[in-house]
Amino acid sequence: MIESLQEFTATLPTLLQWVGVMLAGAIPFVESYFGSVIGVVAGLNPVVAIAAAVVGNILSMVALVLGASTVRGKVARQRESSPRREKLRRAFDKYGVAGVSLLGQSVLPSQITSMAMVSFGASKDAVIRWQILSIILWGTAFGVLAAIGVDLIA
Repeated sequence: MIESLQEFTATLPTLLQWVGVMLAGAIPFVESYFGSVIGVVAGLNPVVAIAAAVVGNILSMVALVLGASTVRGKVARQRESSPRREKLRRAFDKYGVAGVSLLGQSVLPSQITSMAMVSFGASKDAVIRWQILSIILWGTAFGVLAAIGVDLIA
């Protein structure tokens, strides 16, 4: 899938490649960290690749958090617990919004963790703020590593 996204991005006109990276960044499990790598490997300036992947990831995460918040506000029902949801709930109880936001992307996409935290009762504004910080940090870290790797290979 990553290779397909790289090929798609590389085939776009130069001025639209950032749109391809932004769309890749909006996909759960690709997000800002792999989106920025895709952009760098496709030949975009690392700053542009990181920014595009971060924006795509943030837009999709915010849309899903606002949707989850609206649904939570309108629906009061018992949810079936899955082992994965219970594990996330324990991490949320232990580390809070900040910890799950900053570390959660190593386990689950930001879109999933952010919706789960809102469903647990976390403030949607706090979730959005911490997720944005996390998305920027993860995207920048992976984008810089990709740029260093591409420079070493070239």
